[in-house]
Amino acid sequence: MEHVFIKGTNEQAPTFLLLHGTGGNEKDLLGLGREYDAEASLLGVRGSELENGMPRFFKRLGMGVFDLDNLTFRTKELAAFIDEAAVEHGFDRDNVIVIGYSNGANIAANLFFEVGNVVKGAILHHPMIPRTDVVVPDLSGLKVWMGAGQNDQMVPLEQTVDLNAYLIQAGALTEIFWHNRGHQLTAEEVQSAKEWYEANLK
Repeated sequence: MEHVFIKGTNEQAPTFLLLHGTGGNEKDLLGLGREYDAEASLLGVRGSELENGMPRFFKRLGMGVFDLDNLTFRTKELAAFIDEAAVEHGFDRDNVIVIGYSNGANIAANLFFEVGNVVKGAILHHPMIPRTDVVVPDLSGLKVWMGAGQNDQMVPLEQTVDLNAYLIQAGALTEIFWHNRGHQLTAEEVQSAKEWYEANLK
């Protein structure tokens, strides 16, 4: 998978797996990752699918309607990529935290739904339930923060509430930050995620 890796300055700090939204690229969330931890390693990944020329991590059939076969394929590809990148770049595979926005947050959520406890924690900005046709594996010990808009035009409020319920039922420890700025990634949302990260994963 096309990606960029920036080695951190602290060997004990995590590696952030950065997953962009629709139309983004592997560099989109580098600044966000650096905001969360100035010493962390950054692994920005570009989605392999194109929708009207815009990179995505998996195909969709319409707004909020995912191509589930493609989602499974791309999710397993991403899980394998994390293993390969850890060897290639020499980072601690057991100290990876995923940070995703929108489409990137959705494939991150599906990592948990289909593969399991593959990272140490997650910061998911505006995620949706990736699918409802699988049994979510045991996610005990996984820590997940989610940012969501109460009036998000792309992610209905119920999607965040129900995703949270799925994760909790599987054993994950979760927190949700709500705002009323729609699908935007706000400064308040970033600050909340940073404080949660420092209290729970740093």
